[in-house]
Amino acid sequence: LAHISEDPSLIKAFKENEDIHSSTASSVYNVPVNSVTSEMRRIAKIMNFGVLYGLSPYGISQQTDLTPTQGSEFINSYFTKYPKIKLYIESTKDHVKKFGYVQTLLGRKRFIPEIDSPNHLIRASAERMAINLPIQGTAADMIKIAMININKSLTNNQMKTKMLIQVHDELIFQVPKEELDESTKIIITQMESAMKLKVPIYVDTKTGPNWGELEDIKSKYI
Repeated sequence: LAHISEDPSLIKAFKENEDIHSSTASSVYNVPVNSVTSEMRRIAKIMNFGVLYGLSPYGISQQTDLTPTQGSEFINSYFTKYPKIKLYIESTKDHVKKFGYVQTLLGRKRFIPEIDSPNHLIRASAERMAINLPIQGTAADMIKIAMININKSLTNNQMKTKMLIQVHDELIFQVPKEELDESTKIIITQMESAMKLKVPIYVDTKTGPNWGELEDIKSKYI
């Protein structure tokens, strides 16, 4: 979203390694980041994910302790902090209405014929799909590129490490202990460089005897 919308505040937050939800809470509640409470952060998190996909003031009141009026004020504060997100939403709606499709950064298209439906609820759902696709579709493109490149690197290095499972933006590997350091380096490098964006990419790695007992072994930020 930061890359596609080119919103300077959102890009700045990522580049400075800020907690995005705390940063949003700090702005909309007008308090220092270190004064943000867990409840403020929780509401900001709902906003960061919900407003983008059409969460209404009433919807906010259903998920938080805010009134619809406060929810409306929160939405206005949110778009004041991130004005280019609002522009992204409106331009995406205009595009799908004009051309009937949206696409990822790599050009993978999704046609959304529902945008021409006479039913208001169906059209609203189509708008949400249109706003969502360039973001989550690009994220899906990114993880697939990383998987392909990791597999090539492991094969070229004749390693026994095997990629087992993809879970959204996570990859699960089976790694011989003697290959752990080298595999970790390959995995981090290929995931962080899968696509060049205007914001840095984070990769955290964990290891353990099984999927349920993983612990942090490395955290890297570039």
